[in-house]
Amino acid sequence: MKNQWKAVVALVLAGVVTADAAVGTGRKSSQAEKPENKGGNPPPKLSVDNSPLPADIKNGSSYAPIIKRVAPSVVNIYSTLTVRGSPHPFLDDPLFRQFFGDQGPSNPSRPRKEQSLGSGVIVSADGYVLTANHVVEGAATVKVALASGDQEYDAKVIGTDPATDIAVLRIEPKKPLPAATLGDSEKLEVGDTVLAVGNPFGVGQTVTMGIVSAVGRGGLGITGYENFIQTDAAINPGNSGGALIDVQGRLMGINTAILSRSGGFMGVGFAVPISMARYVMDRLISDGKVTRGYLGINIQPLTADLAKEFRLPDESSGVMVGGVTPNSAAEKAGVKEGDVIIEVNGKKITDPRSLQLTVTQISPGTKVNLKVLRVDDAGRTSEKTVSATLGELPQEAVAFGMGRRGEGKSQPSGSDSLDGVEVADLDSRTRRQFNIPQNVQGALVANVEQDSNAAEAGLRPGDIILEIDRKPVRTADDAVAMSEKATGERILLRIWTQTGGGPGGTRFLVVDNAKKK
Repeated sequence: MKNQWKAVVALVLAGVVTADAAVGTGRKSSQAEKPENKGGNPPPKLSVDNSPLPADIKNGSSYAPIIKRVAPSVVNIYSTLTVRGSPHPFLDDPLFRQFFGDQGPSNPSRPRKEQSLGSGVIVSADGYVLTANHVVEGAATVKVALASGDQEYDAKVIGTDPATDIAVLRIEPKKPLPAATLGDSEKLEVGDTVLAVGNPFGVGQTVTMGIVSAVGRGGLGITGYENFIQTDAAINPGNSGGALIDVQGRLMGINTAILSRSGGFMGVGFAVPISMARYVMDRLISDGKVTRGYLGINIQPLTADLAKEFRLPDESSGVMVGGVTPNSAAEKAGVKEGDVIIEVNGKKITDPRSLQLTVTQISPGTKVNLKVLRVDDAGRTSEKTVSATLGELPQEAVAFGMGRRGEGKSQPSGSDSLDGVEVADLDSRTRRQFNIPQNVQGALVANVEQDSNAAEAGLRPGDIILEIDRKPVRTADDAVAMSEKATGERILLRIWTQTGGGPGGTRFLVVDNAKKK
């Protein structure tokens, strides 16, 4: 490691990819008192069937009886918006096409009308309809047509949640509507038969059949919070917002996107689980917005190297706490940096996404029990349960997600892990230049050679080294001296890093120190 005193001219920053907006059981959390209805909308009267699908159920020769019961609940949605400039960017995306239509004039400098055709699902007899956010996003008018074709309604957009691609509409019927029965999407298993109902390409209501190809699918960059049901039931443009049902006719998901290089169906479709959609719907109807639980921690995967460095058992799994936000729910509960969260309210936590999904789908103000693994200074590992009362997730956290960049894994490399790293002291100029808070103390990483051990571990220019082998770093000289004295096979760094334009956070890195390159 070298002490670099010259001004740093550039930062290498990376962040999580989001699309318009980053969740768990999806069940409505229990609270001591019924929450106040801030949205001014009457609560939906839902039909819910959470019983598991019989394991010995046989495929019949026909699904006609199920479709006859469910089809009237699936509606066509027509939305119109007036725009200037180029068409919606999704139209040019060769990978993810989220089913916008473009029938406006070809001259992009003139105002034109864009029409979107999609589907929706009636979930209450008094007129609540679930659909995909991108079907009605920015629309000036929205119309809902019943599957029978004999009724069309002007719809009010109760609320939208781009982070999950869910929207709630309300129509005013003169008589009760045929509402779908909601199932429990968490009981879906890979291999279960499912049916997709919608209006692909505007040809009329269409039913396709397939199986559940995967559950809990994420990391696709489609929405901020991803916990998709993946299916090979054919989903095409116009199906978006429609129903994914099981063989008993229960609503299991809202169809939202396809993975396609051609724009048409290629066997990989995604639906938002009804458990997630229901949480969003409840919040939009009662509060007028979606509020999400917030612990106030920086999270990172528990890698094998981190488990060794923290002397955790080989079979340990969970999520490591890289940092704790001051005055947050986590800090008040006694969560510490280096803790490993393994359960939330009895639900096993396996990776950062599962923790994020679980916490953000619990209402703020709810008390949760966290089971953590903690290693004391003597290297003893203990299991503790702490209670935290969740705060409300800040809007900037919704926008930028909760992931942290540079989660690289260490590889066998040089004899001094921090060779190739140049550091500088923090001063007022560099703090202003890189938006580094005053409470962050350490050594600024000015440069990292690309083929160095530190680069392979995920250290990047612009990061701040806070600790080396659990000892605080205050200056660049501290960092240099500590790195020269580090003789173990691995060096544990605690760093502060920027997060894609959002608020910075801390995390741990393990740098290999065993072999020369």
